[in-house]
Amino acid sequence: MMRTFLLLSSGCLPFAAAESRGATAEPDGTFGADAAFLQKHAGALVLRSGDAAVAVVPGYQGRVMTATYAGDAGPSTGWINYDLIRSGRKEQHIHVFGGEERIWIGPEGGQFSIYFAPKSEFTFDHWFVPAPIDTDAFKVEQSDAVSAAFSREFKLRNWSGFEFDVRAERTVRLLDRAAAAKAIGAEIPAGLKVVAYETRNALVNRGKAPWKKDTGLLSIWMLGMLKHSPTTTVFIPVKSGDGPAVNTDYFGAIPEARLQTINGVVYFRGDGNFRSKIGIPPTRSKHVAGSFDPAAGRITLIACAPPAPGHAGYVNSAWKLQDNPFGGDALNAYNDGPLDGGGQLGPFYELESSSPAYELAPGARMEHTQTTVHIAGEATGLDAITRAIAGADTAAIAAALPPATPLPKD
Repeated sequence: MMRTFLLLSSGCLPFAAAESRGATAEPDGTFGADAAFLQKHAGALVLRSGDAAVAVVPGYQGRVMTATYAGDAGPSTGWINYDLIRSGRKEQHIHVFGGEERIWIGPEGGQFSIYFAPKSEFTFDHWFVPAPIDTDAFKVEQSDAVSAAFSREFKLRNWSGFEFDVRAERTVRLLDRAAAAKAIGAEIPAGLKVVAYETRNALVNRGKAPWKKDTGLLSIWMLGMLKHSPTTTVFIPVKSGDGPAVNTDYFGAIPEARLQTINGVVYFRGDGNFRSKIGIPPTRSKHVAGSFDPAAGRITLIACAPPAPGHAGYVNSAWKLQDNPFGGDALNAYNDGPLDGGGQLGPFYELESSSPAYELAPGARMEHTQTTVHIAGEATGLDAITRAIAGADTAAIAAALPPATPLPKD
């Protein structure tokens, strides 16, 4: 399907005071206000370690809705659809609750899709997000101050008619600075503010039939809706190699002003103003992607553990019958924007990662681990991180694409 931060506002309230303002008060962009809103309307769990915290909702599949590196009065990093959550209304195709890191399952399109009923047309009218990764709650298996574990058992049928009997498992855990630095492959200088968390996600074949390539396989797909800004730039370092470094075969052509590859780094506009998506093929992926918002002075990074051997390739989510259903992308970024028929999902932008697909015997499991890190502070400290990851300082990232031009209003 598809796929920053706000400055701290004056007069922000601590967490307990934010809750007391009542159900109709719109959260003010601070973590405390968002956590209070999510606890009241969605039953969120809040994990904390010092000034680092995340809000996780079991009812949304153990989704990390938002995070902060500066306590309750600090900025809230995830995009949240307050209106939909508050309303409790039922949507037809997808419930866009928001949240900066959630588990989905691929593929989205093609003959092995789990988002289209068997033999249906690959059009939006026939596209539906399965309830187990949309509205169904996951069971809380364990929780403490810094971690929570979730599970759910369900069945999925793909476009070709094969039924998967699945157990999904997910653990969210806050990380300290040392573990965060190891995950992203770069030291985090002292003086920078950090929140980092790891999610371990697994699918288990709990049925009697094996999962095979010729009847379709599944992937673990992590997506994160993040707050956009006019100056947000996604940056993804890529390996040298054959074939294109970036795939744009999703929502149509992307103007050069919004997408560039410079010195082994793919730059993509994340301003929430032009619906577009890119993918990084697995042969070119370094298993890390990031974004930088110079106005907020923050970088966000996602990093994935390298895949286990013996996989069957990466699922292809294109909305069509495919010649190569296991020739998909390993990393993705999505920029939200106005829809053709009017309206908009967000606005927000997304960083995404996918596991490869695996043939699984009954009882076997596949796993995908992703670490998300938000870092804020002085440019010199941020530069040390982005140079280590992408070979470019934050000034070069900010200058890689021309200033965004607002779309004309009707």
